[in-house]
Amino acid sequence: MLCACSGEQFRFEDQPGSPESLATRDFSASGLSSRNGGGDWDSKLEDIQVDEAESTLKEALSLNYEEARALLGRLEYQRGNFDAALQVFKGIDIKVLTPRIIKAIVERTRPCKPRSKVVIVPPCTMSMHSVSLLLEAILLKARSLEELGSYQEAAEECKIILDVVESALPSGMPDGISGFSKLQDIFQKALELLPLLWTKAGNHHETIASYRRALSRPWNLDAQRLAVTQKSLALVLLYGSVEACPKDNIEEAIVLLMLLVKKMVVGDIQWDSELMDHLTYALSMTGQFEVLANYLEETLPGVYTRGERWYLLSLCYSAAGIDTAAINLLKMALGPSESRQIPHIPWLLFGAKLCSKDPKHSRDGINFSHRLLDLANSQSEHLLSQAHKFLGVCYGNAARSSKLDSERVFLQKKSLFSLNEAAKRSKADPELDVIFNLSVENAVQRNVQAALDGAVEYSSVVGGVSTKGWKHLAIVLSAEKRLKDAESILDFTMEEAGDLEKLELLKSKAMLQMAQEQPKQAMKTCSSLLGLIRAQEKSEKSEALLQKFETEAWQDLASVYGKLGSWSDAEACLEKARSMSYYSPRGWNETGLCLEAKSFHEEALTSFFLSLSIEPDHVPSIVSIAEVMMKSGGESLPTAKSFLMNALKLDPRNHDAWMKLGHVAKKQGMSQQAAEFYQAAYELELSAPVQSFI
Repeated sequence: MLCACSGEQFRFEDQPGSPESLATRDFSASGLSSRNGGGDWDSKLEDIQVDEAESTLKEALSLNYEEARALLGRLEYQRGNFDAALQVFKGIDIKVLTPRIIKAIVERTRPCKPRSKVVIVPPCTMSMHSVSLLLEAILLKARSLEELGSYQEAAEECKIILDVVESALPSGMPDGISGFSKLQDIFQKALELLPLLWTKAGNHHETIASYRRALSRPWNLDAQRLAVTQKSLALVLLYGSVEACPKDNIEEAIVLLMLLVKKMVVGDIQWDSELMDHLTYALSMTGQFEVLANYLEETLPGVYTRGERWYLLSLCYSAAGIDTAAINLLKMALGPSESRQIPHIPWLLFGAKLCSKDPKHSRDGINFSHRLLDLANSQSEHLLSQAHKFLGVCYGNAARSSKLDSERVFLQKKSLFSLNEAAKRSKADPELDVIFNLSVENAVQRNVQAALDGAVEYSSVVGGVSTKGWKHLAIVLSAEKRLKDAESILDFTMEEAGDLEKLELLKSKAMLQMAQEQPKQAMKTCSSLLGLIRAQEKSEKSEALLQKFETEAWQDLASVYGKLGSWSDAEACLEKARSMSYYSPRGWNETGLCLEAKSFHEEALTSFFLSLSIEPDHVPSIVSIAEVMMKSGGESLPTAKSFLMNALKLDPRNHDAWMKLGHVAKKQGMSQQAAEFYQAAYELELSAPVQSFI
């Protein structure tokens, strides 16, 4: 039948100017004309292409100029002759045809008149077959340009298809209209191709706009195809820009990924493990770790093992600041229910790290660390060093919370042994945390020279300004009574420290000045501290920290006024501190000291006991109660002694408690025992820092 279709049989709506039009010449060159003979046709084209061309001619009976070019261009494209296809497609004036294409689509989607079952199409309206053929020509032209590397032009051509169809169907693709399947297929391919072309052209904003355009209307995309488009947009929003990703883009990507995860959970689309990875990244970037934990809990069984799920959840809760929940999850991951599974080293390492930060979980940290050491025997030296480091820190924390002298001594020895072992194993590549923690533990155990050596080593290894390191060095120097040197180090550190770091340094400086009997300078430092706090911009994260610093600054200022004997000013400062933190044990203890100085003994005792009701192990309040009772003498002395012994169980190196215990023993006539208590107090005071080492 194709052989019977000679060049003279094609009728053109718009005749070209030349006697032998370009379309006719192209057809002849392609082997469609009977002048070149039909015998070579089957050798050049696949059977399916011949059938398709034949059916086209059967339906239309004739081809106009543009349709002939569309068909010829398709054949050249299928052969891989992209240059030739592009030359053919360039002859189609789509701008002239656009109104007719739009009109054809609109007429065929117009609602039927009442009592009519068919859509009446005006005469001379372009057929849907012709519309599809021409739109396909534009799509293939865009693909040809893509193959030739002209991505910008390809994207602009592809965009024409979207513009045409959107103009005709502003509400989206209708359902159930005959003859629209080919058009819909071409349009959906254009929707998918356009953002890829803009990506290749390097136009990030147009890529995002194209994806959003594809999702803005109902285009009858099937669920899986729609999911792929949504995922692609989410990934471009998250990772597509070289610059910092805008917050709005991340939020939009999170919404898309959440929708996709929900669809996966209910089975609307195929499971895609990458979606959870991308959602994890996006929520982590925005700090929404609890939301991420909720989605991890919703994942279907089998995606993660129970241990993996608990480990991932523990990471989320730890990042959200809920370390207790994280530790409990890790204990479950390593508990009896998972005894058949070999524990993963990251789980044990993370558990030991979390427990080392919280003295309340020091026993759990010791357990994690020991299990980590059992697994790490065949592993790297670095891993063994980490295990010993966390074990040493946890032993130290456990020793400070222990109330049995024998157990405390045992745990302290274990702590130093483990930290020294960690330092030995990381000697080739010294680890800063090991050096620092070993110095702190030596300082707590009053091995002041070893602590000083460690503090100096840490500062030299860090190089430059390390607020944590220099502050620790200053406190260790204060234990050696080198108060001027300690103050000089703090002044030096403050020149390079950030605003929040300066608050901690100013607090330490005020205490050093008090220890040097310089109350006026200490008062000035406290005032500077308060001024700096007020100058800070408060955010959700920093507000609680700034309030803590301000409360402590007012309490320090109250102590300074107390040293000067200005009790009314001290009470005013304490009132200010109480308005910010009513349930502060130190605040009530300082209030009690003011009342005691005014000889209001009963009111003072009430304040001290109120402090203990807030924190039962608050050692300064226990010592203050003992002092009030000691002044009463007589039958109150045994009670005072009991309070002091309890204080020493909690803090054996509290020289103030030892001194007052000596006073009690002296009043009770036990001179020898009193001398021993005084001796202990004197020796401990020689190595007492102005501020806690921890």
